[in-house]
Amino acid sequence: MAPLRVTALYRFARFPDPAALRDPLAHLCEENGIKGTILLAKEGINGTIAGVPDAIERVLDHIRALPGCADIEVKDSHAEKMPFHRMKVRLKREIVTMGEPDIDPLAEVGHYVAPSEWNALIDAPGTILIDTRNDYEVAIGSFSGAIDPKTHSFRDFPAWFRAHRDDFAEAPKIAMFCTGGIRCEKATAFLKAEGLDEVYHLEGGILKYLEEVPEEQSRWEGECFVFDQRVAVKHGLEIGTHALCHACRMPVSPEDQASPLYLEGISCPACHDSRNEEQRASYAERQRQERLAEARGEVHVGRRFPGDDSK
Repeated sequence: MAPLRVTALYRFARFPDPAALRDPLAHLCEENGIKGTILLAKEGINGTIAGVPDAIERVLDHIRALPGCADIEVKDSHAEKMPFHRMKVRLKREIVTMGEPDIDPLAEVGHYVAPSEWNALIDAPGTILIDTRNDYEVAIGSFSGAIDPKTHSFRDFPAWFRAHRDDFAEAPKIAMFCTGGIRCEKATAFLKAEGLDEVYHLEGGILKYLEEVPEEQSRWEGECFVFDQRVAVKHGLEIGTHALCHACRMPVSPEDQASPLYLEGISCPACHDSRNEEQRASYAERQRQERLAEARGEVHVGRRFPGDDSK
């Protein structure tokens, strides 16, 4: 097994003073060599962290002691090398940004569906399946037959749903999913607030499904984008085949990696024509600095992933 444990976690909980929780959690992560990102808000905690297994468990013990977090769900995978450059514990208004201040998943949420029961739900006649993730995530993989809202951020989801509400009026069931479960859980709370009752979401998200459901039984097609240096994972949570373009911060398929327009760290077919020579020269210098840092055994922290500014 790979030496590093990568743990995705979230919990909707009541944190009256999230700022008071930040420093003790940040110090504990730093003391234990943990890297990644954790978000704290009045509505709870959300994040992905990586480190050696014992250190991760010490951080999880601390998080489980927080109000309402004793039963926090986590999704584990493993990596050969550290998938994050640094540790960030940030205060946010929401642990996943929807921009609907009256939505409270702790008050009302849709029906949880375990990965083992997901196929039966989405195979049932009339079930509408909605991918609540962003367009660049959906582009590299999704469940067969899922609707792609083509939203660039989760904040766009409420407007998309309201614009298409009539399309779902007669649906016997609406099933939604996302990477780790947090976005689809909040999306079901939103739909409940909009007056829909038969809404369901994949418990543990795509990651739990890919971990637990055998590939030969799977309805998943493609790879699942993740917000770290692995870029994407496949069934069994094995590292996928996509790279990340550090010019536009979008995933790049193996086919596009073979394109003459793909230059590692500089451009890809999706962004090559939208960047000028000055920008490409800047990206090339950044790439050079990263290679120099790598040769010195140091970490260059200049790269970001899609959504970094809003997580």
